[in-house]
Amino acid sequence: MFNGLFKKKDYNDIDQSEVKKRLDTDKDVLLIDVRTPEEYAEVHIPKSISLPLNQLQTGISKIAKDKSAELIVYCLSGRRAASACGQLAEMGYLNVSNMGGIQSWPYQTVGGHK
Repeated sequence: MFNGLFKKKDYNDIDQSEVKKRLDTDKDVLLIDVRTPEEYAEVHIPKSISLPLNQLQTGISKIAKDKSAELIVYCLSGRRAASACGQLAEMGYLNVSNMGGIQSWPYQTVGGHK
């Protein structure tokens, strides 16, 4: 009855300063933005890949063929990223982290097509 309520999450939370370090030093990290294409066009983190949450199930295999690839996920506030991380873990991805939201990202962003 309570199994769904107390299920252990199969992904990590990652600090934004650690994400910045990894982006600067590790070219194999995949930073995935699960917001809408419109949100991504407006502003996003450099080196991120747009994969909207509603396309995650069908699109992730094109981006990450290796289930052990390091995937870091973000959205606006962190809610969609958490959902995406849970889905990725269920699909068998082993190295998934939730960075939270771009709204608190203190580093460079790109975009601004308003």
